Amino acid sequence: MHTSKPRMALLLRFCSIALVSTTFMLGKLAAQSGIHLVEMLFWRQAIGAPILIAGLAMTNRLALLHTHKFGGHIWRAILGLAAMALSFETPILLPLPVATTLGFTAPLFALLLGVAFFGQRASRECAAAVLLGFLGVLILVEPGRSALPLPGTVCGLAGAFMVALISYQLRDLARTEHPLSVVFWFSATSSPVLALALPFVMHGHTPIQWLLLASIGMLGVLAQFFMSAALRYGAVTSIIVMDYTALIWSVLFGWLIWHEPLSTSTWLGAPLIIAAGSIVVLAAHRAQWAADRPNRSAEGDSAPV
Repeated sequence: MHTSKPRMALLLRFCSIALVSTTFMLGKLAAQSGIHLVEMLFWRQAIGAPILIAGLAMTNRLALLHTHKFGGHIWRAILGLAAMALSFETPILLPLPVATTLGFTAPLFALLLGVAFFGQRASRECAAAVLLGFLGVLILVEPGRSALPLPGTVCGLAGAFMVALISYQLRDLARTEHPLSVVFWFSATSSPVLALALPFVMHGHTPIQWLLLASIGMLGVLAQFFMSAALRYGAVTSIIVMDYTALIWSVLFGWLIWHEPLSTSTWLGAPLIIAAGSIVVLAAHRAQWAADRPNRSAEGDSAPV
């Protein structure tokens, strides 16, 4: 692979993470202005499908939206909405750096799910990493004497668990579905459900509030675009390291907007969680590399790119 492709993949993933982090920051601002979570989720989802249809129509690629597993997309919508709601609610309840750090536990939950339900085996290295990661969580939340609200901590860990669970469901969908089809059907199936709840939560908004909602929707679409584009230039295992840059954005936003200092528990807990997640991801990368080695040897490819 040409050296420019991995760099492009890393840059695109970095941009997508920056946009995702900005979206959660805007969600926190929107909630503080009085906008209901359901309405944020609706606009986050509703804007995506029309833009995707228009873009594919202009390039004569609407056939990419064809699905072979509509039932799978329904489950994707159910799990995805739960994960998205938790992901938005966590930074509303917690300081942004803490909310972001709890999200880094997703690889740990993915490993536990793989061992419990999908026949995966965990090495001693990975088992130690999981223990290290959850030790980091204990340091971060300081149970028994922390000022962090318990609902926020529960939402953060539950959201990471849902992200891990969805990763297995997406792996199944990827066998027959194009990535753009997955994005489209998630938006198309979840938006009507959220729209049914709008009359109970929606109210008049100021121009600033409408701008917040529109920005949440547009940035969400752009983040998905950059994330999909990144996978064209590099494997997820080689670019996922950029996900940890979300902590930089959350610290920056927290300091500039809410004047949130980075607590000692975050300084101590976050590196442990990040290190644990990195170990698990790298171990998965090595396992996948070993599994694919016969195919690469047959094709004359002997080194990772």
